[in-house]
This record gives sequence, C-alpha cells and structure tokens, in this order.
Amino acid sequence: MQKDIGTSSRRVATQGKATVLALGKAFPSNVVSQENLVEEYLREIKCDDLSIKDKLQHLCKTTTVKTRYTVMSRETLHKYPELATEGSPTIKQRLEIANDAVVQMAYEASLVCIKEWERAVEDITHLVYVSSSEFRLPGGDLYLSAQLGLSNEVQRVMLYFLGCYGGVTGLRVAKDIAENNPGSRVLLITSETTVLGFRPPNKARPYDLVGAALFGDGAAALIIGADATESESPFMELHYALQQFLPGTQGVIDGRLSEEGISFKLGRDLPQKIEDNVEEFCKKLVAKAGSGSDSLKLNDLFWAVHPGGPAILNGLETKLKLKPEKLECSRQALVDYGNVSSNTIFYIMEKVRDELKKKGRGGEEWGLGLAFGPGITFEGFLMRSL
Repeated sequence: MQKDIGTSSRRVATQGKATVLALGKAFPSNVVSQENLVEEYLREIKCDDLSIKDKLQHLCKTTTVKTRYTVMSRETLHKYPELATEGSPTIKQRLEIANDAVVQMAYEASLVCIKEWERAVEDITHLVYVSSSEFRLPGGDLYLSAQLGLSNEVQRVMLYFLGCYGGVTGLRVAKDIAENNPGSRVLLITSETTVLGFRPPNKARPYDLVGAALFGDGAAALIIGADATESESPFMELHYALQQFLPGTQGVIDGRLSEEGISFKLGRDLPQKIEDNVEEFCKKLVAKAGSGSDSLKLNDLFWAVHPGGPAILNGLETKLKLKPEKLECSRQALVDYGNVSSNTIFYIMEKVRDELKKKGRGGEEWGLGLAFGPGITFEGFLMRSL
C-alpha cells in the first residue's frame, strides 16, 4: 500500500511513466487587493492622470483578479524611488531585488513540496529550474541547490525566459528525465516576480497597465518520478507531452530586456490565434490516451489551462464547447493569484487535484494541461488522475 491511500481507492500508474509525487507553492509577503490597487498604485508612483486611473479601474474589473502577491512593495519603492521614474536605467537595481526574491520563493516552495513528499532531500537526483525573472551567472539553480542542501552532484537544468508556458516546458523536461533515469527524483521549480517589468504608466505603452492589473509573483515546486515507492503517493500521471509553435507569429508576444527592465507587447489577435489552433492541438493529445481515445470527448476530461487572461479562457471554452465548470479551476486560480507566469499552471493543478479528490473514483480519469506563450508556443500534457 502507498501511504494513506488504499490500493482499492486509486488508479495504478502505468509502469515507467512519470508521475507527480508532491506539489508545493510559496508567495511573497506583500498581498495586493484588487479592490485597493488603483489608489495605492497611482499614489506610490505619483501619477494623477485621470485617464490612466479610469483605464486601470476598468482593467482591474475585467481581469477578474481579486488578490495577488508581489515582491514590489511600498518599502521597495522607498528604497529604490528610481524604479517609478520614467526612463531611468534601473536594470541593476531590478536584478538586485529579483535575483534574491526568486530564489527565496523557490526555496520556500521546495520546503513545502519536500514536506509533502516525505522523503529526504538527499533523494533528489535532478533539478529543473524555470524562471523569466532573474539573470545572473551562476543561476538561481545553483543558489537553490546550496540552500536546500542538495548533493553537489545533483543534475541541474535551467530554463530561462520562456514566459507563461515555461512551467509546462519544465514539466516535459522533468518527465523525460524521470522516465529515462530509473529511480531518479526530479525537483521542478518555477519562480517568478514582476519586478523586472514594473514601471510607471505611459499612454504610449498601454500594455503596462494590463500588467499592473493582471500579473503577480510566486513560486511552485513539484517532485516528479516514475515507479513510485511504497512511501510515495503519486496523484497525476504525465502520460504524453506535446509542444508546437505557430509559424509566423513571433511578433504576437514580444518581450525585450533593456536598461529600464523588461517590456512586453501583446498583439490584439493573440486570443484569436490560440482559438484558431487549440482544437487540433487538443485532439493530438487526446489521441494518445490509447484504445479508448476514440470515445473520449473533450467534456469527459478534466482541464488545467494557464489563464493568460479571461479572454483566452472564454475563447477556448467557446471554441471547444466546454461546460463552464471545466475551466473553473483555471478561473479560480486567476482570481486568487493573478497571472503568475510559469507558476500558474501548477496552482491550477493543485486545485484540480483537490476537486478530483472530492469526486473520488467517480472523477475524470483523463485530462489536459495547456499553456501558451511567446512564439506563439503551445505546450500541452495529456494527464491521468491517479
């Protein structure tokens, strides 16, 4: 028997397939209420433009976000007032803040995850480290390894600047490692902060206000491994992974690093591009479910979809004719945390796990995990609930 769960009450993982063995998350201490955001944000950056205030208030309502967590705080802005000054070359200051914050959140999420796993930190053989929020040599993967006390022979992989689909890319890499190295246990980390992109609003950069109303900070940690031991409790099988990019769409999500930090531009056609291509992508994943895939309908699945914003979720729901409850975990993660880039998919997976646990054996067996990002890149997983 695996810990706390009788064999009669759970599905059996496919031999040799990677599974999620534990999951943890962490956030900075500064909590941002969307209800109070406009007044506080504009006061801290000393902006009294009424048109900007009206636009931000509108965005705060349409994003559906209620709470977020941020490294950026009143104390940070008092220490680094130049961060709120238009045109200031502040990349050095931003990296000073972000590099430490990203590793600290990753460390805290790892501790939560390892506690749930209930095995020794020395049993971690590989580390996959994902972030679009820090930049240095050596990278945060090394600092985290030292802080956690991982073996100096732990095999490390760093995935930088992938954006919102980075978590699913990390999951795909972790799956390949786990399945090709028998007995391995992979610690997958995602950690993100908006410090690099924080800037005062400018009418020439309308997307900055979207970022102020939508994005948050945090970290997630997972233990991935195949062929669980008696002491482990796998809850999700990573059955099949797929990545594809849409040719000719490199400019739809455009991010640039400069002396002022990182800036983004999103094409207005992003939701439509995703909508036009997502059905075929999903069908490719579902086909890998095996002999029963022909009868498997999209509404028979559980869903974990990275919520770039409400428009993407709404378009996907309409295009795929999904029942409203199918994307409820994705919508609720957006409400609770905002868009936390690569982390968000794992906050959703945690909510999916809790929902499936409530349903017991009557819950959906198969599901899809999806994320979209620069490229336009689609990352997807066919998963199986255990």
